[in-house]
Amino acid sequence: MQNDSAKQIAKKSKSSFYYAFNLLPASQREAMNNIYAFCRKTDDIVDEGQDNDEIKYQKLVRWRIEFEKAFKGNSELQLLNKLAGTISQFHIPIEHFFELIKGMEMDLQKKRYETFEDLRLYCYRVASTVGLMCIEIFGYKNKSALSFAENLGIALQLTNILRDVNKDAKENRIYLPQDELRKFHYSESDLLNKKYNLHFISLMEFEANRANEYFQTATDNLDLDDKASMFAARAMQHIYYRMLERIIHAKYDVFNQNIKVSTFEKVGISLGVWAKYKLVYK
Repeated sequence: MQNDSAKQIAKKSKSSFYYAFNLLPASQREAMNNIYAFCRKTDDIVDEGQDNDEIKYQKLVRWRIEFEKAFKGNSELQLLNKLAGTISQFHIPIEHFFELIKGMEMDLQKKRYETFEDLRLYCYRVASTVGLMCIEIFGYKNKSALSFAENLGIALQLTNILRDVNKDAKENRIYLPQDELRKFHYSESDLLNKKYNLHFISLMEFEANRANEYFQTATDNLDLDDKASMFAARAMQHIYYRMLERIIHAKYDVFNQNIKVSTFEKVGISLGVWAKYKLVYK
């Protein structure tokens, strides 16, 4: 495990996360870099390299042990020691980090999800937990912010799943619920063979509508008093909602189109949301 700095990891990623949170005050930005680095490194254990799932699982176990050691300040990885300081400083519930690790374990143990309830648990663990970590750094006045973070995380992860249907299928991972594939008469074989037809479009439209509902529920749970402090999370929401709109506009043809939001757009969206929320809701 490399001992890269949290800032280097965040900057190297050039992710939506990086652009959305780069406008935060220095202390919050450093804390967010620590959170992102933990999430990125945890994800990389599962998604990168040629190791088999058993070896990846053992690496994940070692990572969790190092994380636990960090609370005594004696992890071999300085990144985790710094994260422990962030957790203590901002009073972030520790269970969110262990839930995230459980989500990554699911990726090693589960390649299919029978129902949306099964998938929702996965989305909560790998995405909602991150939002719940972040809002402790942003600060909030109303408990409804917890529902905002949870629902936004699920919306973001569902959008990722729709965008990556083809890529995930190549790795023998199918996140679209099995009972919903059957409902729309679209088989696993159709998906693995990139069959783009009306059944697939109907299935994807159904899934996109669900993602949109989670975006809307997140918005409904963000109290006016918390809008200024949540501008970075809202920037993420706008970036990913743009992605969802692109998927819909492409008629869900994720097999043949590279659907993305450009770096220029991410920067523009982040700046626009920052200006709106810091000036209007200050």
